[in-house]
Amino acid sequence: MQYFWLNKKDNKNLIVFFNGWAMNETPIKHLDNKGFDILFLFDYRNLNFDFSKFDFNKYEKKYLICWSMGVFAVNIFYEIFNNFDYKIAINGTCKIIDNDFGIPERIYKTTAKFLNEDSLDKFIKNMFIGGKLNPEITITRPLEELKEELIEIQKIKFKNEIKFDKVIISNEDRIVPTKNQINFWTNKAKIIMVKGTHCLFKNYLNWQDLIC
Repeated sequence: MQYFWLNKKDNKNLIVFFNGWAMNETPIKHLDNKGFDILFLFDYRNLNFDFSKFDFNKYEKKYLICWSMGVFAVNIFYEIFNNFDYKIAINGTCKIIDNDFGIPERIYKTTAKFLNEDSLDKFIKNMFIGGKLNPEITITRPLEELKEELIEIQKIKFKNEIKFDKVIISNEDRIVPTKNQINFWTNKAKIIMVKGTHCLFKNYLNWQDLIC
């Protein structure tokens, strides 16, 4: 796993953001980060990650926000993040490869096995169909690296699922089907349905909007 600080100015509040597969920070770069230090995590090929390098305890409020594949991957670190003050899942589930509760297994495994430039381009387009396309969003990581990540994600196992406080689900998600997300989260967390596609961040101006 890789990380960088999207914002670090010794604020009293912390956001730890687990990103979606293949994406960089451009989907969320426009969000006003005033009042928050923001730790950005991505690349789930290897989840042997040492969080002891970060002093999370110095913050008054700690928020966990996970998007797409990040909603699944974060569960490896249950003991670290389940005690955060507020936890939000966006367009993802804790069973990301599942016919009823995530991405249908056949679609996921076919994508992982045959990923190429054309299928990657189709994935990007499906993220935005019916929504507001951010022309700045491009794939910056090598194709083979992304393919390896899809393969390694299938090997992830964890004992406990993080108890999310709020779940945001887009009504036109073509990556993690909307109905599958509803199936998974019903009776598990507060569900907020919004108009949008898999990448919905253009609907928000700042991080506070996502948290409220």
